Amino acid sequence: MCGRYAASRRPEDLTGLFQVEKWEPEEALAPDWNVAPTKEVYAILERPVKDAADRRPVRQMRVLKWGLVPSWAKTPEGGARMINARAETVHEKPSFRRPFLSRRCILPADGYYEWVTGTGERDLEVEGRKKRPRKQPYFVTPADGSVFAMAGLYEFWRDRTLPDDHPGAWWVTCSVITTEAETGPLGVAPAEGPGSLADIHPRMPLMLTPDRWDAWLDPARTDPDELRALLAPPPEGLMRAYPVATAVSNVRNNGPELLEELAGPEEPVLF
Repeated sequence: MCGRYAASRRPEDLTGLFQVEKWEPEEALAPDWNVAPTKEVYAILERPVKDAADRRPVRQMRVLKWGLVPSWAKTPEGGARMINARAETVHEKPSFRRPFLSRRCILPADGYYEWVTGTGERDLEVEGRKKRPRKQPYFVTPADGSVFAMAGLYEFWRDRTLPDDHPGAWWVTCSVITTEAETGPLGVAPAEGPGSLADIHPRMPLMLTPDRWDAWLDPARTDPDELRALLAPPPEGLMRAYPVATAVSNVRNNGPELLEELAGPEEPVLF
């Protein structure tokens, strides 16, 4: 799954990398090394520019809220629970099937965090005892330092309690698509610990390699089978993973130090 990630790249770097045609500088977000659900995030998408005479799709970078609220929802409360959409079922789930066909996006990141349960606590979980487990966070990122382009969906939701001209009348929210974690060797593995992403967690965000960006963002592509083919996992061996400080577990902590690699796990884990 994906429940936390880092996004510290500058807007001008992202617009150049993704060949964005439209971007509103006044919406710039500060670098965020601990992105959590319900936060505002950058998204790359293609759609006509609002109120423009030319209705052709334009590649844009926009600020969305992480946690998809379906267009038919009566309230937005469930958005925090819809931060992820499974690649295997995204085409058939009521909350995701419509945006999957026409409202796809890329959520750029430095990488994502995933937590491994401590050895002792894992044994207690197996035995069925109730105890909050201590967990060791790992940061997963492309081994070559490139952007982690997560496949995503976005949706519009109208708050009917507000007038049409109210700035908060429309919500634009998003979800990260996840897939089964890679079982092959990491491109760069820590000296001790996991040898594959599946050793850390059974799920991972679906990373789109640059050769799939245009097809994924193209709103003219609406054939479900063609779109599902784009959800194939990327080649193995592109990622590295390393332990980071448990400070990242508290969403109030935010800074580049959260990405610093530790010599070893703070919490003992079994691989």
